[in-house]
Amino acid sequence: METFIAGISTLSLARWQFGITTVFHFLFVPLTIGLGLLVAVLQTAAYRTGDLSYDRMTKFFGKLFLVNFAIGVVTGIVQEFQFGMDWSRYSVFVGNIFGAPLAIEGLLAFFMESTFLGIWIFGRGRVSKRIHLASIWLVSLGTILSAAFIVAANSWMQHPVGYTIDAKTHQAVMTNFWAVMTNSTFIAAYGHVLASAFLTGSVFMLAIAAWHLRKGHDLAGFGKAARVAIVVTVLASIATMFLGDNQAKEMEVQQPMKMAAAEALYNTQSGASFSLLTIGDLSDNPVFQVRVPHILSVLATNTWDGKVLGINQLQKQAAKKYGAGSYVPVVWLCYWSFRLMVGLGILLFFLGGIALWLVRKQRLEKSPRFLRFATWMVLAPFLANSFGWIFTEAGRQPWVVYGLLKTSKAVTLISPGYVATSLIGFTAIYSLLAVIEIGLMVRLAKIPPVIETPEEAERVPELIY
Repeated sequence: METFIAGISTLSLARWQFGITTVFHFLFVPLTIGLGLLVAVLQTAAYRTGDLSYDRMTKFFGKLFLVNFAIGVVTGIVQEFQFGMDWSRYSVFVGNIFGAPLAIEGLLAFFMESTFLGIWIFGRGRVSKRIHLASIWLVSLGTILSAAFIVAANSWMQHPVGYTIDAKTHQAVMTNFWAVMTNSTFIAAYGHVLASAFLTGSVFMLAIAAWHLRKGHDLAGFGKAARVAIVVTVLASIATMFLGDNQAKEMEVQQPMKMAAAEALYNTQSGASFSLLTIGDLSDNPVFQVRVPHILSVLATNTWDGKVLGINQLQKQAAKKYGAGSYVPVVWLCYWSFRLMVGLGILLFFLGGIALWLVRKQRLEKSPRFLRFATWMVLAPFLANSFGWIFTEAGRQPWVVYGLLKTSKAVTLISPGYVATSLIGFTAIYSLLAVIEIGLMVRLAKIPPVIETPEEAERVPELIY
């Protein structure tokens, strides 16, 4: 029986806590993955060319990477406590499956990151340059592997495979670990997550480099960092769009209600149109809409007149299969989070394209308006990532494990007072961490590196191109 405090249920409080902690933690994860790779690229360029400007950029962005990595670890640890505290019945049900990839992530990927990160931090000047370079690449590989196991665990919740339900305990038991790690949902989601992480890191690097270029700081170093970031931004934005499209097609097969909610499509259509914008009620009675004919069918089925199932028909199917109840997620949340994610992704593609054009015309450093725009775009990938995860998780409702366990059946049995206390505590901790993170990142990002060689300082203007 669900309990309440001041009219708020344990379930509502637990869902708020999960949303706050997860979205906040995921602000750091993509930047860790993306910036780790870019720092490795910068150090490789420094190693191969002997160019001191690349070495300065490695140290400069390496500091930002370390701050983000440290805060990400803290928020990740805090986040895990809520599973046993707020979602005890969920933990009991999926622990035999969910625990395996998380354990491997901790024992393999995280220890790998931590070990080689220590070598990279303290090994400069103490180990050979080749080993030092290898250590940052292994750190980057560790972050990529870490994401693989986390996404695999989440993908099992989206599309359960390789399991059986124990007849006595009614728990999900893993029968095929390989099936979990080759889940079609995981393969589609993992590529999209990595591409968006590389995009996050590259836009972050471009934004900071653009700010320094506008201020006239270390033009040689930040000019080269900006060019590396621009190339990655273009490639990663294209990959994100294509892999996201592939993930959407997988979603239409496995979770058609999520696609219907994303489009506020209430009745099944062939040759369904795509809604660019809706003003007014999303409950099948809009005031004004802008729609593109047939595009939703193309996105969902790869065919011009493909059939896309509607919310009303899917609700009837789900009720018949799983019993009475609503199987419709919050439509407005799915609709707008999906559009904001896609819209920001397209905007980042244009950011990279314009920047690449300016580089080819040798006008990047001479374009203060673009540099200012690029600096403000630092927030865009973080917002896109957050909207993407909100859509992914909210669109699965009312299921926490799709087709197996409803969210209402997964929440803890403790009183809402305890959950409210932890919610307030976690929010306070995360707010403090946010202040620390933003303060440190802004402070470090504004301090330009010192050009130590007098000869290079004199030649900086001619080293731009």
